[in-house]
Amino acid sequence: MLRKRVVTALCGLPIVALAVWFGHPLPWFTILAALWGVLAVLEFYQLVAAAKVPVLISFGIAWTFVFIVSPHAGHDATLPIILTSGIVFSLIWLVLRSHREGAFAGWAWTLAGMLYIGWLMSYLVALRLEAGRNWVYFALFTTFASDTAAYFIGKTFGKHYLAPRISPHKTWEGAAGGILGAVIIGALFSLPSPISIPVDIWLIVLLSALVSIFGQFGDLAKSLLKRNAGVKDSGKLLPGHGGVLDRTDSVIFAGVVVYYAFLLTTG
Repeated sequence: MLRKRVVTALCGLPIVALAVWFGHPLPWFTILAALWGVLAVLEFYQLVAAAKVPVLISFGIAWTFVFIVSPHAGHDATLPIILTSGIVFSLIWLVLRSHREGAFAGWAWTLAGMLYIGWLMSYLVALRLEAGRNWVYFALFTTFASDTAAYFIGKTFGKHYLAPRISPHKTWEGAAGGILGAVIIGALFSLPSPISIPVDIWLIVLLSALVSIFGQFGDLAKSLLKRNAGVKDSGKLLPGHGGVLDRTDSVIFAGVVVYYAFLLTTG
């Protein structure tokens, strides 16, 4: 399992790094984020469907995609239009469907997937467009460091369970290790380099810790969803890591935190 995790990471990280770095002639990071988001929300809906809830899968995938690419529209009314149209048109779709049982539960879960994956992931796209590649690298690599450190430290030293009813293998030692790992990698972004961000070191330390904390809550939220659905992994697309959704939960929370940190520190 460990070997598979490492190989998958070594194959995936260069793709992500290159997509973030190059913004021309195509918005490569947006393309990657949109593809990733569509796969993640599909896994989300498959988990919900496993619980016998009739979600509007095609509709949810389409609006998730629109949410993710919406920062390119660059208009204040874009998000309200997407959100409003998503609610209205999904209700119309609901009325026109022949399937009636559990219709509103399916509608609610359809919106949940669109917002959870689509809206939250759009913050990473907005971060790339407004703040530049370095802030995106910071959000991604502090999250990766947090996840990796939490995994290894928790596996080696973990004794006190963090949330045994939600995720039985996560420990307080692993959570603390995740924060430490994020802070160490985050601090590197304060050093003079092509990927440094113009923020004081103490703010970077604080932000790195927040990225780890919120990312771990995102991981727990996804674990709760999987437990409710009665499955171990959201999918098997990424050997050693599970599904796409399993590698999305922390990142989308981190994107929100770093985006608003960017606005506060530069506004």
